[in-house]
Amino acid sequence: MEKLMRAFFLFLSKNRFLTKMAKKYGLRFGASKFVAGETIEEAVKVIKELNQQGLSVTIDYLGEFVDSEKEATEMADNSIKAIQAIQREGLNSQLSLKLTSMGLDISDKLVLQNMRRIMEAAVENNVFVTIDMEDYTRCEKTLDIFKKLKSEYANIGTVLQAYLYRTEQDLQHLDEYSPNLRLVKGAYKESAEVAYPLKADVDENFKKLISSHILNGHFTAVATHDDTIIEYMKQFVSEHELDRDLFEFQMLYGIRSDRQLELVKEGYNMRVYVPYGTDWYGYFMRRLAERPANVAFVLKGIFKK
Repeated sequence: MEKLMRAFFLFLSKNRFLTKMAKKYGLRFGASKFVAGETIEEAVKVIKELNQQGLSVTIDYLGEFVDSEKEATEMADNSIKAIQAIQREGLNSQLSLKLTSMGLDISDKLVLQNMRRIMEAAVENNVFVTIDMEDYTRCEKTLDIFKKLKSEYANIGTVLQAYLYRTEQDLQHLDEYSPNLRLVKGAYKESAEVAYPLKADVDENFKKLISSHILNGHFTAVATHDDTIIEYMKQFVSEHELDRDLFEFQMLYGIRSDRQLELVKEGYNMRVYVPYGTDWYGYFMRRLAERPANVAFVLKGIFKK
């Protein structure tokens, strides 16, 4: 049943008509649990509250199905506004973004033009930028662009997904760039031809990637809500007597908030991924796909009087 629900919500996440309808009618049906408002001003309020609790943040202006140069340019403009707000408001925050929202599916020239504008603003305002990883079809191109930008800017990182067979080799190829990486299990629906179908295999590969990257001396963001992985990381760091500043845990806004605060109290670096914007629908559907408990929360919110 859980696999069917996951497939159903991932299918819905790619529906362009529903995405447009969601934009029109705003944050409803429980989405506000996972999305920090539609404007940067609303997001800043949320970030300040999280910072006051000892939580670091990475902020993401959401965008799905960017089809035109105008839309991609507007997305880049909004990312620059977010960078400026981080500096202006003195926020403990980084920026995350998806290359598709910057024009990846339109042209290489456009996506690089937008990314360089963003990176210049990031350098000027001392803000770190992470390029999110998307589905398998865009993996190679995303890494190529990351490598190009990493050779020009120091304050940029990207994401690798443990459920893909290719990721171990990608990690080895990236080693020469001394990259700051966010390691995740992976949230997109992929075929067994390119991704491990069993959770146990994904978990083992995740552990292997974490240990390899951090032992190579590179900063490692471990993005997970899984207690098994969290405990593995704690034990691994203790056994190898590693400095806790070599890594951080990352979780999504609205998911396991109590656990996030527990990790802060235990002395671990904890960063929260905080999305905002009107184009929230695809992101929201993927969060529902990840955990049945999220669906129950939303249904409770809809029918609660």
